[in-house]
Amino acid sequence: MNIHCLSLGLLLMASLTAHAQLDERVFATSTALPAGEVGCLSLEVDNLNFFRNAESATYAAKGYTMPGFRLQPRLVYRPAERVAIEAGVHSLWFWGANRYPAFAYNDIAVWRGEASRHNVHLLPYFRARVALSPQVDIVLGDLYGGANHRLIEPLYNPELNLSADPEAGFQLLYHPRRATLDVWINWESFIYKLDTHQEAFTFGLSSRYSITRPDAPLHLYALAQGLAQHRGGEIDTINGDQAVQTMLNGAVGLGLEWNAHRSTLRQVALELNLAGYYQHAGNLWPVKRGYGRYVGARIDLSDFRLRTAFWQCHNFVSLFGHPYFGVISTYLEDAVYYRPRMLLFGAEYTRSLSPDCAFGIDFDAFHRLAAPIDDPQGRHSYEGDRFSYSFGIYLRFHPTFPPQNLPIGAMGAIAGAYPPGGRLISL
Repeated sequence: MNIHCLSLGLLLMASLTAHAQLDERVFATSTALPAGEVGCLSLEVDNLNFFRNAESATYAAKGYTMPGFRLQPRLVYRPAERVAIEAGVHSLWFWGANRYPAFAYNDIAVWRGEASRHNVHLLPYFRARVALSPQVDIVLGDLYGGANHRLIEPLYNPELNLSADPEAGFQLLYHPRRATLDVWINWESFIYKLDTHQEAFTFGLSSRYSITRPDAPLHLYALAQGLAQHRGGEIDTINGDQAVQTMLNGAVGLGLEWNAHRSTLRQVALELNLAGYYQHAGNLWPVKRGYGRYVGARIDLSDFRLRTAFWQCHNFVSLFGHPYFGVISTYLEDAVYYRPRMLLFGAEYTRSLSPDCAFGIDFDAFHRLAAPIDDPQGRHSYEGDRFSYSFGIYLRFHPTFPPQNLPIGAMGAIAGAYPPGGRLISL
């Protein structure tokens, strides 16, 4: 029997055994104003524990394992009915790691020498939010990022919910009856005069409009999404063709959901997306512009979700997506795939154990079809069919302690984590 047919068969069988709404139940954060009376102080603890393993058989990327947890203790204060202020610390821990690269994480961090390290990775956490109306919210500081943006997978790798630092900057949330709009600026790198690294920020937009009622038996919707990352500032010391870099991703799509509302079968959905890439300034990537097509289907069965998708692209590069969705090899320097295609199968199981606790398991399989490779160094000219997979286990706690139940010394413990100047802490 053909080994690739066998792989696909096993993949389909695995996909039919599990899957649920992992992003919504485990990774996303509620955007509702924190509960509590005006003038009261409460304590929130946001903890996400994870064990994730990725096995790769393609030149597009290498495999790796991420065991660890993310912890955010923070104090919440309501100075007014429509205003909330949150202050605390964000920490990321990988089991088995006793030192961490000392810079912002947008992915699994790259080691940059023995001198640039800390023994822990801590960041100050601060969010100020005001509800201008029941439909409009303004957020300054740490944003509702990651899974909350609801970006399609070719534009955003869900794994970043584990490894990336919190997004911080400015955010506008608009949620009328049939639409949602999320606009944000994530300021990733701040510079001073004569600094030796680049200023960097990402502008993002994610919108969705329900053409029919979301609770109708057939829910038809349209989406539009965009990301633009700019690197380079007028006061840094970097010159030449890498002084300014601007790269863009975008997507438009249509989706149809059948709301079955049955005891086991809850929903069946089909979605079609067209994605684009454009390198407006700089030559960071060897391709200037490209596009991709993403067709996906899913079925929700109680606490399970099963999904499948087909992806095909030409000269497409994803700013924050998994390397499997782009033409650039992260394993072979300068190598570019020609019109890669991929079948994706996924399964999730999620369960809400309590209002403050959720558990999730996911399995994803990627079958990349054979494609030519343009390799200037002549190492490889072709890659055959390749089967890769990943799986993860997650447990998230997000309890809130009201004022009368605040642990003694909670404020002092959080405030004591900040050194003068609010820098990253090395312990």
